[in-house]
Amino acid sequence: MSRQKVKMARLLERARRMRPNTPSELAAYVRTFMGLKIPSQRICPGHDSPLDYLSFSFLGVGVGERNSARSGRDCAVWANRGGGKTQLGAVATLLECIFLEGCQVRILGGSQEQSGRMYEYLRRILDGGFSGRLDGRITVRGCQFAGGGAVGVLAQSDRSVRGHHVQRLRCDEVELFDRDIWQAAQFVTQSVAGIPAQLEAFSTMHKPYGLMHEIISSAYEDDMRVFRWCPWEVIKRCRDRNCSGCPLWEDCCGKAKQADGYYSIDDAIAQKRRSSEQSWKSEMLCLQPNREDLVFPEFNPHRHVHEISYDGNLPLYRTIDFGFTNPLACLFIQVDQDDRVFVIGEHIKSRTTLSEQARLIKERYPYPVEATYCDPAGRGRNEITGTNLIQEMVALGIPLRCRNSRILDGVELIRDFLSPAYGPSRLHVSNKCEDLIRAFGGLHHRRLPNGTLSELPEKDGVHDHVIDALRYFFVNRFARSYPLQEKRY
Repeated sequence: MSRQKVKMARLLERARRMRPNTPSELAAYVRTFMGLKIPSQRICPGHDSPLDYLSFSFLGVGVGERNSARSGRDCAVWANRGGGKTQLGAVATLLECIFLEGCQVRILGGSQEQSGRMYEYLRRILDGGFSGRLDGRITVRGCQFAGGGAVGVLAQSDRSVRGHHVQRLRCDEVELFDRDIWQAAQFVTQSVAGIPAQLEAFSTMHKPYGLMHEIISSAYEDDMRVFRWCPWEVIKRCRDRNCSGCPLWEDCCGKAKQADGYYSIDDAIAQKRRSSEQSWKSEMLCLQPNREDLVFPEFNPHRHVHEISYDGNLPLYRTIDFGFTNPLACLFIQVDQDDRVFVIGEHIKSRTTLSEQARLIKERYPYPVEATYCDPAGRGRNEITGTNLIQEMVALGIPLRCRNSRILDGVELIRDFLSPAYGPSRLHVSNKCEDLIRAFGGLHHRRLPNGTLSELPEKDGVHDHVIDALRYFFVNRFARSYPLQEKRY
């Protein structure tokens, strides 16, 4: 090797060891030493660029911001499929481990495969010229760095997550997380050695009222910074295509002419052609969650949710789905002379004795009750006490009625009231009924082994109980013909 080349190699290695301190320096560093182009253009209103996230994550300051007042805050990255979320997480992880002395990073994915994907990106970048910064061998579970930093891969299990206390936790594809694991993850990060604690959540948002939806919805209250981008922030600049004949024109409207990313336009076209409209909107455009497999796609919070209070001129009904480990769900409902249904309140509580549940239900609305409906399965005899749930509830001062029916009968009645063939909706929900609202947006059809959707809802233990209670009300109050008579207790 010539003297000139040796000198250049030394200068390059010296530059590799210099920490970037501004967003522009950061973008140049990643492109020069990692071979990755980080798009910096914000194309859609309200969106961010991938460089905004990386600058915030590593530098603690966004593009165009003058200080690091936001350093250490948690953040969520909501971006399209192929938008580089996982790869950017790997880049941020490497930068922290080589430039923040003693920084400990853990990667937790929605599955073991997802956890390994971010780590695999990291390993590829290390092989591109950073392996000399390692302290020891790379294993499948993590690696150590010369400056005391380290990366570890966590499994999607309670045992794997609990017990860790590190400065950085990156949660990839949180939409797939078990909710208990997500809750456990909240206690992993801890500020150490002057490095502020930070939790980062990466995902698309394809489930209405799913975990990512909840994270984004509560981000302001939780002081969490949200970064959002779609294909137009990461797509290659369109230079020589005819817009009028382009399959992307309806969504693009010329935005790709301003872009400066890396994502193939042909790939975007192919993905749009082979996906449904709903999937394209949620998975790629980041506009709304996919509603294709929802049991009640007719439900719209803007149309069905209002401020509703108890009306002393209307009859009051209650409807109950029994539960102990899974919550007991009770809805309080009123009906007017035009058969419009108003769900005015809810009582959702688990691991509570039936006597205490009965007391709380009666105290919630201490007014005359027209009828209380329930799950007919409550007639099942307890082998120890010799009684059943319905008899016990009656003894506690809550007379019950129930009627046998098929699940789909109740589902269809609810749909009829949500979206009648003629006229406005006849089902209205109080904005205080947060569990019922989430259940409408989250209850989905069960997916069969062959990939098709069953007609029946998925018994997910989260959204089904409160909807079951609502079904019991409709099949008892509005059903006209069933082979078995209504039972009163």
